[in-house]
Amino acid sequence: MYQAPRGTFDILPKEQAYWRYIEQKVVNICQLYGYERIDAPVFEDSQLFSRSVGKETDIVDKQMYTFKDRGGNSLTLRPEGTAPVCRAYLEHGLHNLPQPVRLYYLAAIFRYERPQSGRYRQHHQFGYEAIGDGDPTLDAEVIDMAWRFFTSLSLRHLSLQLNSIGCKKCRRQYLAALKEHYARSSKNLCSDCKTRLKRNPLRLLDCKKRQCQPIADSAPRSTDYLCSECEKHFSQLKRYLKLLKIPFTLNHRLVRGLDYYTRTVFEIQPEKATAQSALGGGGRYDDLIEELGGKPTPAIGFGAGLERIVLNLKKESAPIPPLPRPQLFIAHLGDAATEDAVKLAASLRKAGIAAVIAPAGKSLKSQLRQANSLGFTKAVIIGEDEVKSGTAIVRDMTTSQQKTVPLPQLERELK
Repeated sequence: MYQAPRGTFDILPKEQAYWRYIEQKVVNICQLYGYERIDAPVFEDSQLFSRSVGKETDIVDKQMYTFKDRGGNSLTLRPEGTAPVCRAYLEHGLHNLPQPVRLYYLAAIFRYERPQSGRYRQHHQFGYEAIGDGDPTLDAEVIDMAWRFFTSLSLRHLSLQLNSIGCKKCRRQYLAALKEHYARSSKNLCSDCKTRLKRNPLRLLDCKKRQCQPIADSAPRSTDYLCSECEKHFSQLKRYLKLLKIPFTLNHRLVRGLDYYTRTVFEIQPEKATAQSALGGGGRYDDLIEELGGKPTPAIGFGAGLERIVLNLKKESAPIPPLPRPQLFIAHLGDAATEDAVKLAASLRKAGIAAVIAPAGKSLKSQLRQANSLGFTKAVIIGEDEVKSGTAIVRDMTTSQQKTVPLPQLERELK
């Protein structure tokens, strides 16, 4: 028996209502804020991710699905959504459009990591990017959009975690203080943090190992080292969020997991959050476009995993509208009746009436039992007598009442 690869799963028909519900909310919120859809390839040049995400991150170091094609090119399945959008922004000259350019995507993301609840090796992500404006009003818009998206899903008890990690100019001093703090407790660090201390100290604050928590909690705060420009930017953002009446919690340990972030970083979590419970997050990446070969271009974005959203919708028993499904079941007895059923189904579908034909060769009782088990509200029955008289029996599956209707009048009767 073949099985889905570890860390992947099938989205079965009974689960599809959650996914279509979320996707429709995505489209609605993006249209409301003026974001347009973009779809990038599933795989990209490997250098795009190692250069943007950061060579010292777990994603590049441990989690990317990288392979060589038959031409010897190194390609990588998309491990995150922002870098491909930035590549497209540069490749297609979107900097020539009025700025900021607002884009959103729904995409599969691939990371080789230990599967757990809400985290898979192939997961699905909704994200959006606003490229070409550095004003904190745009930060507030992006956060407001994320907050409104989750509340539109009827998710409650949410927490907005907010921090500023500064820019290249003020981060040097902060990283020096952070390394000095951790060096004093290096013997107590987990093996991963001992490596991070040498290679990527900002990731130290993101460690979830119990032994590292006290050290992280007492670590220097990035907001105490902000330059005047970053401090002004962060103060204005907080003021805008208060104007929008979006509650937030300052979290000095919030750094996000990608190297390209600058200044604003944020996450939206359930109030009773665990180590891997963030519904979505994002932040500024003002240096990324330049790092990829473009001109200095400020930008900010957000991403959310659909699997975690589904988990939280189920956890909160949120009301999910059912998907539309065929309401008409066509039962038939005999070869002539089967031919009439095939023609009738085609005619009804052409008229916009969704219909399903019963499998041939079963008794009428068996066919109607199947209609009941599938949840059909109406059935059309055609037998030998109906073929001769040019009629059909319309049966209400909820009340068992039925009546005979001439075939020319059937479409009007069903509508």
